[in-house]
Amino acid sequence: MLSQRMNDALNEQVKWELYSSYMYLSMSSYFLDKGLAGFANWMRIQAQEELFHAMRFFDFIGERGGRAVLHPVDAPPAEWKNPLDAFTHTLEHERLVTSRINDLVNVAIEEKDHATNIFLQWFVTEQVEEEDSVNDVLNKLRLINGEGQGMLMLDKDLATRVFTPPTTA
Repeated sequence: MLSQRMNDALNEQVKWELYSSYMYLSMSSYFLDKGLAGFANWMRIQAQEELFHAMRFFDFIGERGGRAVLHPVDAPPAEWKNPLDAFTHTLEHERLVTSRINDLVNVAIEEKDHATNIFLQWFVTEQVEEEDSVNDVLNKLRLINGEGQGMLMLDKDLATRVFTPPTTA
């Protein structure tokens, strides 16, 4: 059984995961508008991953005898200066999510909720991968200075990303 404190913290994380999905959909739309379908695809896949994360939290709350209560989700930004700015924002956002996951682990430890702590370890590992993935694209954008044929090649590369539901075991 989840403590009320843990239940409330997990519900807040559902909201943040849904916000993340919403934000990445907004970025996908931004990139489509700029004629960068590969970048748009990358963000759309990212949105799907975040929705998957939200549902993992939602389901876990119910499995532990808690109640998922959905909170309002803020509107995300819709404009960025350029692709480099959008991916810089993405990395900052993923770092925020990492800190939120770490805070949840701390709450689970304080509440002596070992099951939730174990559940959260998957997200700790996932966030390392999330930040690395974004950093990879960001480094490539910096290398090509967000210009020319390099942008077209990167766009083509990002178009190959597909959503594969992550294993949770």
